[in-house]
Amino acid sequence: MKLEPLTASRWQDFEAVFRAPGCSVARGCWCMYYRYSGDEHPQGTGRERAAANKRALRRLAAGARPPGLIGYRGKTPVGWISLGPREDFRKLVHSPVMKAVDDEPVWSVICFVVPGELRGQGIAGAMLEGAKAWARRQGARLLEGYPVDKPARGADDSMWFGSKSMFDAAGFEEVARRKPTRPVVRLALKR
Repeated sequence: MKLEPLTASRWQDFEAVFRAPGCSVARGCWCMYYRYSGDEHPQGTGRERAAANKRALRRLAAGARPPGLIGYRGKTPVGWISLGPREDFRKLVHSPVMKAVDDEPVWSVICFVVPGELRGQGIAGAMLEGAKAWARRQGARLLEGYPVDKPARGADDSMWFGSKSMFDAAGFEEVARRKPTRPVVRLALKR
């Protein structure tokens, strides 16, 4: 799997992932939910909020630091992973589950989006592996995730954070657990 940063020139590939069947929940958020805090969230109807979120992410894609990575099989976009420095995700500051564990500067893996027909093929795990290398090249020393840890498989639309087993397989270790099914996991990135 090849990963490429979301930039303005790759916006159509990003949209292709989000417009695929099984990604309707993602189309409401456009991976902006955790980038806002408190009253910063767009107001209005669901469609108005979704359109505002989409515009906001498109602005980020045109900026200096890509807001995440698009996964490709050949030239076909097959997934999305939202990640970046923890401070880019303002909602984490007040989250009872995902708040900072310590003062270490970390990059956060927030969300995975894989079209319904492609789920169960290891795409999210491959994106996580590629994201480790990409974050390291961007200067990150620690990568953190907030996966779901349940004894049985959860509904696909509640697995945006990824599964703990996927993070375990990628070498992450649990560093906190403030809710029974939601650990905080971390990986030191080797230079």
